[in-house]
Amino acid sequence: MTSPKSLREISCADDYDPNSMPVVKARELIRSFLTPVTVIERVHVRSALGRVLAEDLISPIAVPGHDNSAMDGYAVRFADLKADAETTLTRVGESFAGKPWTGPIGPGECIRIFTGGVMPEGADTVVMQERATEHAGRVKIAQGAVSKAGQNRRFAGEDLKAGQAVFRKGQRIHPAELGMIASLGIGEVGVYRMLRVAFFSTGDELKSIGTPLRAGEIYDSNRYTLHGMLTRLGCEVVDMGVVEDAPEKLEHAFATAAASADVVITSGGVSVGEADYVKQLLDKLGEVLFWKIAMRPGRPLAYGKIGGAHFFGLPGNPVSVMVTFYEFVRDALMILQGQRDVTPLPTFKVRLSAPIRKVPGRTEFQRGILSPDDNGGFSVRTTGDQGSGILSSMSQANCFIVLPTEVGNVAAGELVDVQLLEGLI
Repeated sequence: MTSPKSLREISCADDYDPNSMPVVKARELIRSFLTPVTVIERVHVRSALGRVLAEDLISPIAVPGHDNSAMDGYAVRFADLKADAETTLTRVGESFAGKPWTGPIGPGECIRIFTGGVMPEGADTVVMQERATEHAGRVKIAQGAVSKAGQNRRFAGEDLKAGQAVFRKGQRIHPAELGMIASLGIGEVGVYRMLRVAFFSTGDELKSIGTPLRAGEIYDSNRYTLHGMLTRLGCEVVDMGVVEDAPEKLEHAFATAAASADVVITSGGVSVGEADYVKQLLDKLGEVLFWKIAMRPGRPLAYGKIGGAHFFGLPGNPVSVMVTFYEFVRDALMILQGQRDVTPLPTFKVRLSAPIRKVPGRTEFQRGILSPDDNGGFSVRTTGDQGSGILSSMSQANCFIVLPTEVGNVAAGELVDVQLLEGLI
């Protein structure tokens, strides 16, 4: 799609319908306004977990740094081995990982070698120890123990060559990458600075933990799920608490958050009956679009800019907060962090074990439980009641069952799209 120059340009487009925005369309519009951070920090490799590389990582050494044995056995000259009979060689030394044999081997000689041991000069092949027997320095190699020269030998630079790009700019660092970086002797890496995200909840009925509840009041859970999701995504989080539905307090909260963070996230205040009030305030501070997404749960959503900060206004219902975060905010934050090749959460087909009722016209993200079936595969079922206020359904679920807009009722046994939840962020 052609990137619009402003949010106002979006609202003037012929196909723009704020009352029925498709999920895919909303994702595209948000993505068109995202510019990654550019500030680079150098951090110790131990502190790089979850960060995004700001530069290509080039190997300063070859890996492995020398020809070595892929297993315990005997380093031999392939030319010495008889093709049609047992071969007897003389053992002249040993090569351990970190303690190589320094001399060469000549015709009719071999050395005992262990996994990772440096191949001695003259040897080109390793015979596994199970195909050889040794007595009094004489080693008998079974006929056909190896089939070609170079067998069971790892060559210098086989994994990486010196000067080769190991990881590319924009790659997120996971535990495997930490080990790889350390194996190259690199102690520090350049990463993009952490994305700073400020968030707060709105609603006079919301109270913080530790505050006694009065009639009609509830404890605010949304800030805790947001804190968890943002922390797992590697953001610097700023919890601004619960803000009362008072114009001056809301204006102060929005202005403070936008001045100190890259992204501002709120929960509540964007549903029917509330949006007009919040919209007037946000129009004063920035440029924000309010949408009714053709999805369930999580229909109301706001996106825009407040000053230099991106703004996401999420629904107030606990499940809707998590669903809209996973489906819209997560990818946006990853792009802003500098990660390349960010794609929507992958889906795969799984057979439904119990029927689901659905009305066509909107995309549904039902909380599901994916489990092994009796045929060696997997099946999925819902967690039960799919009300947007039932946060326990998110705790029970390990996936979303994604039902597209055009789909209606789904019978047991049909294939459905599934998105895994565990480990997503």
